[in-house]
Amino acid sequence: MVDRSVFLDVVEELADRPALARAETIPSAWFTEPRFHDLDAEAIFARTWQGVGHEARLPEEGSWFLTDVAGDPVVVVRDRTGEIRAFYNVCRHRGGPLATADGCGRVLQCEYHGWTYQLDGSLRGVPHWNLVELFDREDYGLVPIQVEAWEGQIFVNLDPGAAPLETVLGGIRERISPVRPGDMQNYRRVEYDVRSNWKVYVENFLEGYHVPIVHPELMTLYDFRSYKTETYDWYSLQTSELTNEENIYEREGGGEAWYYCVFPNYMLNILPGRLQTNLVVPVDHQNCRVIFEYFYDDIESEAARRKIDEDIAFADRVQDEDIDICEHVQRGLNSRGYDRGRFSVKFESGVYHFQNLVREAYGRWLQGEGKSIIPPEPLDPRQDE
Repeated sequence: MVDRSVFLDVVEELADRPALARAETIPSAWFTEPRFHDLDAEAIFARTWQGVGHEARLPEEGSWFLTDVAGDPVVVVRDRTGEIRAFYNVCRHRGGPLATADGCGRVLQCEYHGWTYQLDGSLRGVPHWNLVELFDREDYGLVPIQVEAWEGQIFVNLDPGAAPLETVLGGIRERISPVRPGDMQNYRRVEYDVRSNWKVYVENFLEGYHVPIVHPELMTLYDFRSYKTETYDWYSLQTSELTNEENIYEREGGGEAWYYCVFPNYMLNILPGRLQTNLVVPVDHQNCRVIFEYFYDDIESEAARRKIDEDIAFADRVQDEDIDICEHVQRGLNSRGYDRGRFSVKFESGVYHFQNLVREAYGRWLQGEGKSIIPPEPLDPRQDE
């Protein structure tokens, strides 16, 4: 359990929330001190919808895969009716694992003492239990976790009282229409280890201020004059038109890029014919892991394969640049020479929005409220002008 008493300085920090043009960034300690890794798990990750993978990871009835959310082991399974379910990957006997690797089967059997569970979570078999008194199997089923799918992407939420996923993602499907991410084909998963706090990586994603300096190659793809940021309750959106020059996404140039960041750590990067998702997973207070998944309209034709190879190579170069700058920023945040900064009104409204959601999450948890966090009022889009 996280001790609330060690965060009195945070309570004082939450009292003031100036407008974007006058605001300072959150303190560097929130990115560098170990106590905030624990606070993030309790106040944010245990109370928000977390992307855990694509439905392609559950190809048939009885398939399951493993993940961790807020430090808790989770198993996601497709039951015998085809329904997707999620449970804590913890046997109700003495805490053993139901599975230690992805797999497929008719039941889940604890790898410690052999308790067996149906894929709906009900307890079926208990070896050598005939002498135990006052025991009802119905009281010892697996602990379920909220799970929903959106356009083929699976999300879980450890908060049993959380609002439906659509309250978080509402509006995205309509905005990007006629693009249908759920119709795209899953192609590849790539993981990167980054020596920075997870918030550093997310904030880097949320602003285009650094693009001309850090990503000169991206400047040949985007018409940077059209770049803008919009903020909503639970996500922000960065958009830019592509240049009219030929690019790997449009032979004749043009098109539009949408970059969504869903609080706290999930990104949808949409370009013509392609979806890339990013999940930023905290490892500790100084490290995170970033998981990329690629989806395309066409993954079969020879021309499509060439385009995909170019796209992934290009994304990998950009990611190397982002990792490098994020790791340097983490060093700067650890320095005696830095504590707070300010925001660019034109380019960093997404970072300001994210930091306010972090502050709100901390405030709700520190007040001892066990409810889902409520987002602050969305920014007036005119502040970006």
